[in-house]
Amino acid sequence: MSARVLVTGAGGYLGGAVVRALAGAGHEPVALVRPGAPDVPGARETRAADLLDTDALRRAVSGVEAVCHLAGLARARESFDEPLRYFRVNTGGTIGLLEAMADAGVRGLVFSSTCAVYGSPDRQPMTEDLPVAPPHPYASSKVAAEAVVEAQASSGALGAIVLRLPNLAGGEDRDPTRLIPRVLDAARSRTPLGVNGDGSAVRDYLHVDDAAAGFVAAVEQLPAPGGFARYNLGSGRGTSILDVVAAVERATGRRVPLVHNPPAHEPQVLIADAARAIAELGWRPTRSEIDTIIASLG
Repeated sequence: MSARVLVTGAGGYLGGAVVRALAGAGHEPVALVRPGAPDVPGARETRAADLLDTDALRRAVSGVEAVCHLAGLARARESFDEPLRYFRVNTGGTIGLLEAMADAGVRGLVFSSTCAVYGSPDRQPMTEDLPVAPPHPYASSKVAAEAVVEAQASSGALGAIVLRLPNLAGGEDRDPTRLIPRVLDAARSRTPLGVNGDGSAVRDYLHVDDAAAGFVAAVEQLPAPGGFARYNLGSGRGTSILDVVAAVERATGRRVPLVHNPPAHEPQVLIADAARAIAELGWRPTRSEIDTIIASLG
């Protein structure tokens, strides 16, 4: 059954993919962007509002049946320098959105969170029953926002699903701070790539289109008001820095020169267990093998 769904952060990397996925599944995505941003391709309509502008948010949620809330700040290192800004936008902005939804009678929410909330657990892959241990203000602001969403759902005001995401990759990713675009740039320019330690750190890379499909599945299975669920999305496989380098070398036919920097204080392995989402949402990653991700970047 088709739904009219507001997508906050629709002008971003994940947001654009969610808009396309909703439209492809027969829904009517309404894109919410910052004032002055261009219209979002594939959206039925583009609306403008700042997360911290309560009046604009009330107008933005008018006439929709559900919201995919993706907007926010997401740079972990930056959050150490600007913790108040991260809580103001990620947590405070979520509160403002929930207030606007309550006023408008919108009773379905899918909230984009992060697997970073688990910190560096010894148990891998990471399941939803692990305790949270946020390692930086960005993750802490997401934990706080999740708590607000869960509390609002428990009050009976809405039904909500939280999706915790690992590292997104593929598609239109051109972010020079992320590993895979950096490795591709190094291959194309034949400039050395700096890596921490021996390059053996392992992460879970999820194709952005697989993540977007997870949001569609969540929208289509939102619980009734009063219901709440939390799911990890992820490829379920670990890929090291050296694995990424090897995949880029296979795809480009060019060697990637490496410079090994001192090891960083970071987790050795972080992999998301998405078994619950696969079983309960009927979702499954189909594009997240590393060679497929690299090929999708062109």
